Amino acid sequence: MHKFKKIFNKENGVVIGAVHFPPLLGFSEFPGFEIARENALKDLGAFERGGADAIIFENNYDIPHTEFVGPEIGASMLLLGAEIKTPTTLPVGISVLWNDYETALSVAKVLDLQFIRVPVFIDTVKTSYGIIEGNFEEIIKFRKQIQAEHVALFTDIHVKHAEILSPHTITESAQLAIKEGSDGLIITGKWTGDAPDIAELKDVRDAVAHFPIICGSGVDSKNIHKLFEYASGGIVSTSLKEGVAKQGEVNVKGYEQRTEEEKVAELMASI
Repeated sequence: MHKFKKIFNKENGVVIGAVHFPPLLGFSEFPGFEIARENALKDLGAFERGGADAIIFENNYDIPHTEFVGPEIGASMLLLGAEIKTPTTLPVGISVLWNDYETALSVAKVLDLQFIRVPVFIDTVKTSYGIIEGNFEEIIKFRKQIQAEHVALFTDIHVKHAEILSPHTITESAQLAIKEGSDGLIITGKWTGDAPDIAELKDVRDAVAHFPIICGSGVDSKNIHKLFEYASGGIVSTSLKEGVAKQGEVNVKGYEQRTEEEKVAELMASI
């Protein structure tokens, strides 16, 4: 059985709710662990009651990001991740931005998480934080080294917030990622809140047959039905948060804006 189906117990229509931590330890805007914990549990509760299929937690607001995080961020994510993992029966994953697969896999191993997100696995990209080269061989090697082979690798191709330096088309990147060990392809728009291009999504689906494809940005109750014609699931957060977009916020909404249960339920009903 493929890891995707084993984790979610279905092959299509999977909604993964993203819990975004506030700026973590070491950042000047760090609000303290108690507030971070309360916010995370509120978002978790909204996703659970609204009917989401799984949870992923991320350090979205640690800006500026670095390719690999320091020990203070790893410790923060382990502590807060345990607060999410302990009370829920949903599958849980982690993404450590910008591309820290070592921390993500280590936390996943310790907390017995089911999957991680790897923004750069096969491509080479230019970001605001430097050039990042996909290092699939080291990722697979490290996962084996820490005996975490059960942890699925959901990997972006032509990831958002980045300029693609690799010569591959998105379908070529998709096929290469599968060949080198991806357990699920993540396709995004160009930035946070921007949905994947339907034509690109269809091209990748045609190229990879029944392999899992996950929309990594821009999913909402209005477009989910169309996107899920080709995608197996989606990682969703921004469209489910309270309030409106914030001027100058790279993540569109602020860390103090909570996930709304009603919006989650509306999204699930739209599938």
